[in-house]
Amino acid sequence: MAVSTLKEIVDRAFAERYGVPAINVVNDLTMEAVLAGAVEARSPVIVQTSVKTVKSIGSEVLFAMWSAMTSGIEVPVALHLDHCPDRAVITECLRRGWNSVLFDASTLPVEENQRQTIEVVAEARTFGAHVEGEIESITGVEDGVGSDTESARQSLAVSLMFLEETGVDVFAPAIGNAHGVYKREPVLDFQRVSDLVAAHPIPIALHGGSGMTDAQFTDLIARGCAKVNISTALKITFMKSSLSYLTDAQARDKWDPPSLFAKVRTDVVDLTRGLAEQFGSAGKA
Repeated sequence: MAVSTLKEIVDRAFAERYGVPAINVVNDLTMEAVLAGAVEARSPVIVQTSVKTVKSIGSEVLFAMWSAMTSGIEVPVALHLDHCPDRAVITECLRRGWNSVLFDASTLPVEENQRQTIEVVAEARTFGAHVEGEIESITGVEDGVGSDTESARQSLAVSLMFLEETGVDVFAPAIGNAHGVYKREPVLDFQRVSDLVAAHPIPIALHGGSGMTDAQFTDLIARGCAKVNISTALKITFMKSSLSYLTDAQARDKWDPPSLFAKVRTDVVDLTRGLAEQFGSAGKA
């Protein structure tokens, strides 16, 4: 199976109505652990990198890590550039080997967003890559991209025009979801997903997945959310696992970095496996 395309992964999930975890990794340890968790669950997985991660580690090193870790892997996997408003970074990642990108031009007027998204789709196609698009900002700041101010939602007609003109492979609508930690249970517009899918069948990307309830996930996946983004939950797992281990290490005055890495890896593997089971992608590889 090895490395697959985003479209291969999400089209099947959309048809069979399960969700594929799309998890933002932050370094080599989390990348390997997410992949290992997917293998344990026999689940497809989309490994996501933020622009911040690309810039901090470097696209060459990140892609070398990806290539080494996915060599001979037994489940479908794709490498996705998340929320990128910078066309130069998109080009850099596509040339390096990313096979999926989210061009985030949601702060631009829809007409300009659409014009540029058409160009990004054409560029991606020359690399055999796929594109996720959005026309409304998902509330919240993630790795320096976004805004805490909720954007206005576009009409169904505007959304359909964008989909038909751009030819994006996945669409990320705003439905009351948000990046980061929810302070209360989000009020979601489930019907908006159904209306979009009924009018233009396309896999929907659910952003702001960290902190939603099981019932919300189940409902939205059944309506067509085939790609479920998880970023904050991984960061919390990574940081809290590290903190827990280091607090204990300090109390025991035992300092062994490999044991720290093993503890964090176990927790990220468990997170990934749990998400696959929750979203219904476990056993689908």
